[in-house]
Amino acid sequence: MTRSLLPTASLLMLAGCNMAPTYVRPAAPVPATLPTGEAYASPAMTAKAGLPWTELVADAGLRTVIERALDNNRDLRAAIANVQSARAQYRVQRATQLPTITADAAAGFSRQNDMRQNNYSADLGFSAFEIDLFGRLRNLTESALETYLATEEGARSTRISLIAETASAYVTLAADQALLDLSRQTEASARRTLALTQSLNSAGLAGKLDVHQAETLVEQAASDVAANVTQVAQDRNALNLLVGAPVEDALLPVSLDSLIAGVAKVPAGLSSDILLQRPDVLQAEHQLKAANADIGAARAAMFPRISLTSAIGVASSALSSLFKRDAFAWSVSPSASLPIFGGPNRGNLDYSKAQRDLYVAQYEKAVQTAFREVADGLAREGTIDAQQAAQRRLVTASQRAYDLADQRYRAGIDTFLNALTSQRSLYNARQSAIATDLAMVSNRVLLYRVIGADQ
Repeated sequence: MTRSLLPTASLLMLAGCNMAPTYVRPAAPVPATLPTGEAYASPAMTAKAGLPWTELVADAGLRTVIERALDNNRDLRAAIANVQSARAQYRVQRATQLPTITADAAAGFSRQNDMRQNNYSADLGFSAFEIDLFGRLRNLTESALETYLATEEGARSTRISLIAETASAYVTLAADQALLDLSRQTEASARRTLALTQSLNSAGLAGKLDVHQAETLVEQAASDVAANVTQVAQDRNALNLLVGAPVEDALLPVSLDSLIAGVAKVPAGLSSDILLQRPDVLQAEHQLKAANADIGAARAAMFPRISLTSAIGVASSALSSLFKRDAFAWSVSPSASLPIFGGPNRGNLDYSKAQRDLYVAQYEKAVQTAFREVADGLAREGTIDAQQAAQRRLVTASQRAYDLADQRYRAGIDTFLNALTSQRSLYNARQSAIATDLAMVSNRVLLYRVIGADQ
């Protein structure tokens, strides 16, 4: 029995050859540092890139909404299920590297010519176990492992994206609520102006043209009210979908101004190396490693495939003597196969090499995309404060201009058209101010997502 196991042990010791190419991470096709220039703020020298979402969000309502989304969102549940599926597939593939040991017991009874024959047997062994001399099974297992790790990074990317999308939807709802309030205020003010103009027209102090001009702003504001009511409703539907359940009124944003203080700025650091740790970039790299291992498996398939079937057991015609020394038996049956002509092996190898080249390109594109997204976010961050300050000054100047034009019109020293023009300018300036505030908070959320370093 001991001698019979020596060939098996020798073959197992030989199973150390790996025909996969040595993996080398492709050089990042982006500059080593994040961009600088007029559009970019000077980075803090000691700033650590990225921010946990719990530090990003200080607003209590938004934190609760995000926590619910992480518990209930169906896309995130699907991503987690994909991770579990990939992990199970990895375990299945890894099991092929080990022999499957089976135990069998049998009994047979027969009678012929008034003679009865009994046969009893018990065996322990394994069947068709492949000796992985050239690393085919090992590389297939490595490929399955990297695929599993890629799905894990994909789930992490989905989680970060969900947090960012939920925060963005919440902020957008706050901005559209602000626009709805502004349009309602403007409509109410325009109706008061229209009523005044109609009174002046009845008294012969204003013409019909002034009345019709006043009506234009009323109807424009009324149209905006209807559109904003629709938009707020759609924003709530989008938020409910992300959260996976209806969000009650008590958790809705109080105001856009509160979110400016309730969402923190995200540090980006100095080096572009942080981008290599983004989940989508890591996912692309794991896919590349899986493709690299597939090349090793395809190469190994072109060499002999050796398998071994062996068993040890006992057999006897009497159950009482089944486990006696004379009943012992063993068998070892090695086999080897190698395709000589035809077969898909060469095509599979060419395919695996082409797939590796594909994943190299996808990895490099993921790095370039990450660099562009962070650069865009930093360009917005570097200028948004100045834009917001200018926009608020514009609102103040427009308010003063409207107040003066309205006073001059009421005093009869200026035309109604000037007052109307000033009122429209103020309305537009306030709308632009809300859009700028939305852009500021949304960009903070964007930088959280594109840096992807949620510790």
